[in-house]
Amino acid sequence: MATTHEVGPTETVAAMESLRGALTAAGIVLPSLETDVASPYLNLINLGRVRADVALRLAEAIRRGCA
Repeated sequence: MATTHEVGPTETVAAMESLRGALTAAGIVLPSLETDVASPYLNLINLGRVRADVALRLAEAIRRGCA
């Protein structure tokens, strides 16, 4: 279950790096994965665009994690 709490820039970078590590472990690379520098006060992470085959692998990794 997801939890919600306030995060700042440091936590946003840590979250992005954590996501990148998890994706890498699943054999998935999101080349455009980065923090959103255009609106740093929102603490957004840009996942970017991916090819359809990458999206399918991502969906499968999420399904495996939910099982």
